[in-house]
Amino acid sequence: MICVPYFVETSLIPNAGKGLFLKEAIPAGKILIAPSKIQTTVTLQNLLDESNDHHLDSSIRWFEDHCTVSPDWPDECYVNHAFDATGLWHLGFIFALTDLPAGAEVTVDYRHLLAPGVDIGFADSMTGQRIIGLSWPDSLRISTSQLNGLLNQVEQLELN
Repeated sequence: MICVPYFVETSLIPNAGKGLFLKEAIPAGKILIAPSKIQTTVTLQNLLDESNDHHLDSSIRWFEDHCTVSPDWPDECYVNHAFDATGLWHLGFIFALTDLPAGAEVTVDYRHLLAPGVDIGFADSMTGQRIIGLSWPDSLRISTSQLNGLLNQVEQLELN
C-alpha cells in the first residue's frame, strides 16, 4: 500500500522504464509504502518449480526463507533500484531516507528484496555493479542499522 500521494511516470534512471514519484514533499522517516494484501508466502524452491502456478515475472519480495508473490503488479512495483536509494526497505516497509522534495523518484536497494545470492539479471545502470540478493542476516542488520540512524536523525530534528 502506497501511503503518500504519488504518480507513475517515466523513470529518471536509464533503462528503468516507469518509476514512482512523490506528488508532495515528504519528511525523512515517513513511511512511503507498507505491506498489504499478503495472502501467502512461498519458498524459493517452490517459486522456481515450473510445475506450480507462480510466475517469476511477478512482483516478488523476499523475507528470510520465504517470499511473497504478487502477480497483479501493484503501483509499488514501479519503485526502482538504486544503490544510493531515496527509500529504505525494512521488513516490507519503505521509509523516506531523507527529506524528499515533490517530484522525487522513490527508489530502494533491491538487494534487500532478492533471495540470498540471487542475481537480478541486470546491472545497476548508474554504477554498472550487479544487483545480488543479500543474506537475510545481512539485509536485516543493514536495514535495521539504517533505520536506527534515520530514527535518531528524526528524533534530533524534533528536539531542536
